[in-house]
Amino acid sequence: MILEKQDAIYAATKLMDYFRDFNRIDDYFRARKIERVRNIPVALPGFSMEDDLFFDYDMHPNDMNFSIVQIQNKTFDTLLEMTASFSPDENPGKTAKYIVKETNTNTIVGFIRFGSPLINSKPRNDYLGECPDLDIFNKRAIMGFNIVPTQPFGFNYLGGKLMAAICCSSNIREQLNKKYDTEFCLFETTSLYGNIKGGSMYDGMRPYLRYKGDTQSKFLLTLGEEIYPELRDWFTKRNDGEELIHKGASSRKLKIQTKMVSIIKASLKKHDDKAYSLFTNKIQTAGEVTTQKRFYMSEYGFTNVRDVLLGKTNTLHKADNYDKFELENILTWWKKNATKRYNNVVSDGRVRKELEVWNSNTMNKIDIIR
Repeated sequence: MILEKQDAIYAATKLMDYFRDFNRIDDYFRARKIERVRNIPVALPGFSMEDDLFFDYDMHPNDMNFSIVQIQNKTFDTLLEMTASFSPDENPGKTAKYIVKETNTNTIVGFIRFGSPLINSKPRNDYLGECPDLDIFNKRAIMGFNIVPTQPFGFNYLGGKLMAAICCSSNIREQLNKKYDTEFCLFETTSLYGNIKGGSMYDGMRPYLRYKGDTQSKFLLTLGEEIYPELRDWFTKRNDGEELIHKGASSRKLKIQTKMVSIIKASLKKHDDKAYSLFTNKIQTAGEVTTQKRFYMSEYGFTNVRDVLLGKTNTLHKADNYDKFELENILTWWKKNATKRYNNVVSDGRVRKELEVWNSNTMNKIDIIR
């Protein structure tokens, strides 16, 4: 598909204008978040989903108890959007969503969304030492795409570490095993902000999570909720009504966006060398906004995960510290660390008591990096 010169310049300008204002990844996160929450109304007191979120910031961590439950997808997605700084688009494959509740108050303290691992990851490849059979790997590995505490539960009590540790628990692993009729042995996740932030909430979590290196991240950011459907339909119309990528394709949005860029480049190269060079340089610069992310793994307390993932054996062997991955022991570990944190913020007068949720009133007030 080759566009007319005028159309190619129009599409190129749309993309360059969109990416122009993103100097850092957090600029992009904020723009995407504002797009998504702009239409979330501010509810009347007593009639809001916010009332389901944890609010008792005088409660000591030792007095807390937790349950891990599933709720309706629509409710989960709305509450997550109200809570998270950034929610990545859902990918094809596995999807399992859980909320974590503090049972004394019957309120939500966090959200977890699991999915199929990314196809390629340098830290994972380095860990394995060779390319695994993808059928085996996808059956035995799971990824955490959203691991989000409500705020300020996260700030006051190390809530992010609690959510991450729960992801590594034998209990959640057994639920996932049952759901997908398999036996998972590897959990992986990445930091949200990459190297623009000095550390990650996943640091200091051994033996549950271990840092395995940084991803290689140089790719064009995904288009937002407003510009993407506009350009998608614009290209479809000029392609005789045929969509650029068929509807059943995996990672369809990313593939359509990649195809758009490719068509614009080919069209400009044919019609206008100067415009082609400008567009190519701007798109390359836009790709540099993405950052390397810190990559973390959990082997759930097994000793031979690498051999299982490489197809050398089907039998998992428990490590001496396997029992530490039981939920009861994870909560004991968290309460010890959360108590230290909570006591410090109390003594320093830094306890936060205002619930942080994204909506049309707060979207320009909440820090995107928290």
